Amino acid sequence: MTSRIAFLLAITVLMAPSCTASEGRTSRPGPTLASEVRAEQAGLAFARARCAGCHSVARGVSPNPQAPTFEAVINTPGLDFSTLSSWLGNSHDFPAMMNFTIDSAEVDNLASYMLTLKDPGYRRAND
Repeated sequence: MTSRIAFLLAITVLMAPSCTASEGRTSRPGPTLASEVRAEQAGLAFARARCAGCHSVARGVSPNPQAPTFEAVINTPGLDFSTLSSWLGNSHDFPAMMNFTIDSAEVDNLASYMLTLKDPGYRRAND
Protein backbone atom coordinates (compact mmCIF):
# COMPACT_ATOMS: atom_id res chain seq x y z
CA MET A 1 0.00 0.00 0.00
CA THR A 2 1.50 3.35 -0.97
CA SER A 3 2.00 5.91 1.75
CA ARG A 4 -0.48 8.25 0.04
CA ILE A 5 -3.20 5.61 0.08
CA ALA A 6 -2.45 4.75 3.72
CA PHE A 7 -2.63 8.43 4.64
CA LEU A 8 -5.92 8.92 2.78
CA LEU A 9 -7.37 5.85 4.43
CA ALA A 10 -6.48 7.20 7.88
CA ILE A 11 -8.06 10.57 7.09
CA THR A 12 -11.13 8.80 5.72
CA VAL A 13 -11.72 7.02 9.00
CA LEU A 14 -11.63 10.35 10.84
CA MET A 15 -13.56 12.57 8.47
CA ALA A 16 -15.26 10.37 5.84
CA PRO A 17 -18.71 11.77 5.04
CA SER A 18 -17.92 15.45 5.56
CA CYS A 19 -15.01 15.69 3.12
CA THR A 20 -15.06 15.66 -0.64
CA ALA A 21 -12.18 14.97 -2.95
CA SER A 22 -13.11 17.94 -5.10
CA GLU A 23 -11.66 20.31 -2.52
CA GLY A 24 -8.12 19.37 -3.54
CA ARG A 25 -8.61 18.05 -7.08
CA THR A 26 -10.18 20.36 -9.58
CA SER A 27 -9.55 17.93 -12.46
CA ARG A 28 -11.79 15.26 -11.00
CA PRO A 29 -15.52 15.00 -10.25
CA GLY A 30 -16.37 15.36 -6.55
CA PRO A 31 -16.71 11.92 -4.96
CA THR A 32 -16.31 11.54 -1.23
CA LEU A 33 -12.81 10.97 0.09
CA ALA A 34 -13.77 7.42 1.09
CA SER A 35 -14.97 6.58 -2.43
CA GLU A 36 -11.82 8.11 -3.90
CA VAL A 37 -9.64 5.90 -1.68
CA ARG A 38 -11.66 2.84 -2.70
CA ALA A 39 -11.26 3.79 -6.38
CA GLU A 40 -7.50 4.25 -5.96
CA GLN A 41 -7.16 0.89 -4.21
CA ALA A 42 -9.27 -0.85 -6.85
CA GLY A 43 -7.20 0.83 -9.57
CA LEU A 44 -3.96 -0.35 -7.97
CA ALA A 45 -5.32 -3.90 -7.68
CA PHE A 46 -6.39 -3.84 -11.34
CA ALA A 47 -3.01 -2.45 -12.39
CA ARG A 48 -1.15 -5.17 -10.50
CA ALA A 49 -3.37 -7.89 -11.97
CA ARG A 50 -3.69 -6.69 -15.58
CA CYS A 51 -0.96 -4.13 -16.30
CA ALA A 52 2.14 -5.05 -14.29
CA GLY A 53 3.23 -7.70 -16.77
CA CYS A 54 4.25 -4.93 -19.16
CA HIS A 55 4.18 -1.64 -17.21
CA SER A 56 5.76 -0.49 -14.00
CA VAL A 57 2.57 0.38 -12.13
CA ALA A 58 4.36 2.26 -9.35
CA ARG A 59 7.84 3.70 -9.66
CA GLY A 60 10.66 1.93 -11.41
CA VAL A 61 11.40 0.27 -14.74
CA SER A 62 8.70 -1.45 -16.79
CA PRO A 63 9.15 -5.20 -17.37
CA ASN A 64 8.57 -4.55 -21.08
CA PRO A 65 11.03 -1.84 -22.21
CA GLN A 66 8.51 -0.68 -24.85
CA ALA A 67 5.76 -0.09 -22.26
CA PRO A 68 5.85 3.29 -20.52
CA THR A 69 5.77 3.35 -16.75
CA PHE A 70 2.57 4.58 -15.13
CA GLU A 71 4.68 7.31 -13.53
CA ALA A 72 5.84 8.53 -16.96
CA VAL A 73 2.31 8.43 -18.36
CA ILE A 74 0.64 10.37 -15.54
CA ASN A 75 3.38 12.99 -15.47
CA THR A 76 2.79 13.90 -19.11
CA PRO A 77 2.04 17.64 -19.16
CA GLY A 78 -1.66 18.44 -19.45
CA LEU A 79 -2.87 14.98 -18.48
CA ASP A 80 -5.73 15.01 -15.96
CA PHE A 81 -8.50 12.62 -14.89
CA SER A 82 -10.66 13.35 -17.90
CA THR A 83 -7.98 13.08 -20.57
CA LEU A 84 -6.41 10.05 -18.89
CA SER A 85 -9.77 8.25 -18.64
CA SER A 86 -10.47 8.88 -22.30
CA TRP A 87 -7.02 7.66 -23.32
CA LEU A 88 -7.15 4.55 -21.10
CA GLY A 89 -10.53 3.59 -22.51
CA ASN A 90 -9.04 3.42 -25.99
CA SER A 91 -5.37 2.62 -25.43
CA HIS A 92 -5.38 -1.17 -25.44
CA ASP A 93 -7.75 -2.03 -28.24
CA PHE A 94 -5.13 -2.28 -30.96
CA PRO A 95 -4.95 -5.98 -31.97
CA ALA A 96 -1.28 -5.76 -32.86
CA MET A 97 -0.51 -4.58 -29.35
CA MET A 98 -2.45 -5.88 -26.33
CA ASN A 99 -5.84 -6.77 -27.79
CA PHE A 100 -7.98 -6.15 -24.72
CA THR A 101 -10.31 -3.44 -23.55
CA ILE A 102 -10.77 -1.99 -20.09
CA ASP A 103 -14.28 -1.72 -18.61
CA SER A 104 -15.31 1.91 -17.98
CA ALA A 105 -15.52 1.42 -14.19
CA GLU A 106 -12.02 -0.03 -14.22
CA VAL A 107 -10.84 2.90 -16.36
CA ASP A 108 -12.03 5.34 -13.68
CA ASN A 109 -10.40 3.32 -10.90
CA LEU A 110 -7.17 2.99 -12.84
CA ALA A 111 -7.11 6.72 -13.59
CA SER A 112 -7.74 7.47 -9.91
CA TYR A 113 -4.81 5.28 -8.92
CA MET A 114 -2.52 6.68 -11.60
CA LEU A 115 -3.21 10.22 -10.37
CA THR A 116 -1.56 9.24 -7.07
CA LEU A 117 1.71 8.98 -9.02
CA LYS A 118 1.53 12.60 -10.23
CA ASP A 119 4.68 14.43 -9.14
CA PRO A 120 5.29 18.11 -9.99
CA GLY A 121 9.04 17.48 -9.70
CA TYR A 122 9.02 14.47 -12.04
CA ARG A 123 11.65 14.42 -14.77
CA ARG A 124 11.74 11.84 -17.54
CA ALA A 125 14.89 9.72 -17.60
CA ASN A 126 16.11 11.25 -20.87
CA ASP A 127 15.43 14.90 -19.88
